[in-house]
Amino acid sequence: MKDLRLNAIREVLSSSAVTSQDELRRKLRRRGFDVTQATLSRDIHELQLMKGPDGYSLPNGTRNGHGGAAAEDDAPPSFAEMIDSFGLRATQATNQVVVRTAMGGAQPVAASLDREGWPEVVGTLAGDDTVLIICPDARRAGEVVTRIRTMLK
Repeated sequence: MKDLRLNAIREVLSSSAVTSQDELRRKLRRRGFDVTQATLSRDIHELQLMKGPDGYSLPNGTRNGHGGAAAEDDAPPSFAEMIDSFGLRATQATNQVVVRTAMGGAQPVAASLDREGWPEVVGTLAGDDTVLIICPDARRAGEVVTRIRTMLK
């Protein structure tokens, strides 16, 4: 189980930015690894992960699928990246979808969805840990909630 968890940590760091242990713990939980902070700290030490201003990286400098000297990507994060980082759950309420996020995650999640321009989304409204997504009808809200729940798995 430990080797599988360590490989999952490597995969997460190779595919997305991770700026905190809590974020890494949430991403591992979505992959089926429910770890404590103490276990995660030991794994980070064992893997010799480094933490810089942009988050954790592997000892070989790999982070986000790039080497340590990777060119900066000026594009803002996608909705999929933001929901992976901050999203907790999504619920449909008639023609609306309510997305619960980690504290402080709602506004970046909503902004990223607005940038995506999904045709089934009329608009978003964000608080601190909740995003309200407004759709034209219940059918399209169902499509949105299904899409988001798939991303949360």
